Amino acid sequence: MRMKVDDETLAEQAGNGDGEAFSALLERHYDRLFALCFRLMGNRAEAEDLTQDICAALAARLASFRRQARFTTWLYRVAVNAAHDRRRRQASLRRAADGWGDWEISRRAAAEEAGEAVLWLHEAMRALPEELRDTLALTLDEEMTHREAAEVLGLSEGTVSWRMAEVKKRLRAMHERETGR
Repeated sequence: MRMKVDDETLAEQAGNGDGEAFSALLERHYDRLFALCFRLMGNRAEAEDLTQDICAALAARLASFRRQARFTTWLYRVAVNAAHDRRRRQASLRRAADGWGDWEISRRAAAEEAGEAVLWLHEAMRALPEELRDTLALTLDEEMTHREAAEVLGLSEGTVSWRMAEVKKRLRAMHERETGR
């Protein structure tokens, strides 16, 4: 019975909630819609996704069908617009991913540089006299204040401050020797 009903009437009925009319429209046009999506997207997986997205949204969109054009013209316009939207989203995601990739490369380079600096510091600490190494180990990364380190080492706060100044001077000299700067 539905085969004798034209597409425009089926679209109007489907837009009013008729599930059988909607099924009949999909049966009639799914293959052609997929073929158009394939031509628009250029690959099968994208065409399948786009066709499924269009079909999923079609029931709600049919309420806007006004018979100003043939149903197939309207459906193809929906497909073209959906393909444009998908390509814009993909381009935005690629741009975002490109930016993310640049950020990730920078983050990894900074982490590698920081790791190298930590390794250098640990190596340099081995070259320091024991009392300077102990003082640095306690105050490194602001783990302890000079006053707290002085309490642990049984020294005055001034002695810890002097040791830290000496550590900085020696580490700077080591770095200059190694890098030539």
